[in-house]
Amino acid sequence: MHPVMAIILIVLAYFGVLLAISRLTSRRADNGTFYRANRRAPWYLVAFGMVGASISGVTFVSVPGMVLTSQMTYLQMCLGFIVGYVAIAFVLLPIYYRLNLTSIYAYLGQRLGQRSYLTGAGFFLLSKMTGAAVRFYVVCIILQQFVFDPSGIPFAVNVTVMVLLIWLYTRRGGIGTLVFTDTFQTCCLFTALLLIILSVTTHLGLSFSEAADAIAASGKSRIFVFDDWLSPHHFWKQFLSGAFIAIVMTGLDQDMMQKNLTCKTLRDAQKDMCSYGVAFVPANLLFLALGVLLTIIYGTDVKGDALLPTYIQDHAQLASQQTTAVSLLSSLTPYLFIIGIVAASFSSADSALTSLTTSYCVDIRRKPNDERLRKRTHMVMCLCFIGFILLFRHANSRSLIDAIYTLASYTYGPLLGLFTFGLFTQRRPKDTLVPYICIVSPLLCYTLDTATQQLWDYHFGYELLMLNGLLTFGGLWLSAVRK
Repeated sequence: MHPVMAIILIVLAYFGVLLAISRLTSRRADNGTFYRANRRAPWYLVAFGMVGASISGVTFVSVPGMVLTSQMTYLQMCLGFIVGYVAIAFVLLPIYYRLNLTSIYAYLGQRLGQRSYLTGAGFFLLSKMTGAAVRFYVVCIILQQFVFDPSGIPFAVNVTVMVLLIWLYTRRGGIGTLVFTDTFQTCCLFTALLLIILSVTTHLGLSFSEAADAIAASGKSRIFVFDDWLSPHHFWKQFLSGAFIAIVMTGLDQDMMQKNLTCKTLRDAQKDMCSYGVAFVPANLLFLALGVLLTIIYGTDVKGDALLPTYIQDHAQLASQQTTAVSLLSSLTPYLFIIGIVAASFSSADSALTSLTTSYCVDIRRKPNDERLRKRTHMVMCLCFIGFILLFRHANSRSLIDAIYTLASYTYGPLLGLFTFGLFTQRRPKDTLVPYICIVSPLLCYTLDTATQQLWDYHFGYELLMLNGLLTFGGLWLSAVRK
C-alpha cells in the first residue's frame, strides 16, 4: 500500500474510534454534560487524559529538539510545575468547588467586579485561541508534509478538514466526551512514543540500559544550571517560572480547570491534580531522552524542531541498513509518529475549543442554558481556530514551544495579577480601570524586555510571566480601596 494512503487510512480509523466514543458518551447530552460532564467523571481518567492534553503535538516535536540548545534543563521547569500543581490543588480548587463554578472567571466577578470578570474571560479567550492554534499547527504541518503535499492539497484544506473532524466528535458531548477520548488519545500517544524510542535505540544497536548510559554520558544530558545567573536556563529562573506557568496555564485556565471541575468531589479533583502534576516529569523525561538519542545520530546537523521529523523522514534509509526485524520496526516508525502527533494534537485542540465555547457562552453572553447559542458558538470557534492557524503559519519563525510560553507570558500575566490580587488582598480595585491596567501591563513588559536587551544584553526568559503579573498586581493595588 502506498504510504500516503496508509497514513490517510490510519487517521480515518483513529477518527472513527473517537467518533464511536463520542456517540457512546453523548447520548442524552445537554449543556450540563457539555460544560461539566454532570460532575460524574472518574478522577483517574481525568488525570490520565490531562497528561496527553497538556503534552500536545508541540511537545512531541519541540521538546526532543530542545536538547540541542538547552540540554535537558527543561526538566527544571517540569519540577517547578509540581509546585504549581500542588498550589492549584490546595488553594484554587477549594475556591472553585465551594462556589460551584462552571467558569472559573466568575470568581473575578464576585470578588473584583464585572469589568474584572469580563477582562479575565477576554484574556483567556485570546490566550487560549492563540496558544491552541500554535499547538494544533504542529499536526497540520506534519500531515501537510507526509500526506497533503504529495497529494497536491493546499494547507488551508488540511487545516479545515482537521478542525472539522474535531468539531464532529465534540459538538454534542463536550467535556463529557473528552474525559474518555483524552484517555484513549493519551494511551496512543505514549504507545507511539515508547515504540519510537525503541526504534531509535535499535538503530543505535543499544539495549535500554546501554541507551540510558549513553544519555547520561552525553554532553546534552545536563539538567541543572546553578553557576550562571544571567543564563535563561538557571535553575531558580526555570523552577519558579515553571511553578507560575503551571498556575496560570492550568489553575487560571478554563480549559484545564474545566476538566478538573468534572470530578465528583473536591477530594477527587485534588487527587487528579497532584497525580497529573507528578506524571508530567517522567513524561517529559522520555521526550528529552529521545532528543539526546537523536543527537547521537545526527549531532548538530539538524536543528530544533526538525530533529525528530528528520529521523522519521530518514526511516527508509535506516531500515535498509539493518536486519529484517529492525527494518520492520523502522518502516512502522512514520506511522507511529503520525499516531502520536495526531493523538497529542487532537487531545489538546478538542478541549481548547470546548473551553472557548464554554467561556463565551457562560462568561461573555451569560447564557449557560441556551443550547442553540452553545452549538452556534462551538462552530464559530472552530472557524476562528482555522483562521488563527493560517495566520500563525505566516508569522512563526521560532521554536514552537518557546513561542507558546512567550505568548503565555504576555497574555496570562494579567490573569495571574487579577487572581493573586483577589486571593491575597482585602482591597477592591476600581473596576472601570481594570481593563486598561491589564492592557498596559503586557505593553510595559515588552518595553522593559526590549530595553534590557539593548542596554545590558539581558534577555528575559519565562520569568517575564511573573513580571507581567507583578505589574498587573501593582496597578490594581494603586487603583484599589480597602473593602
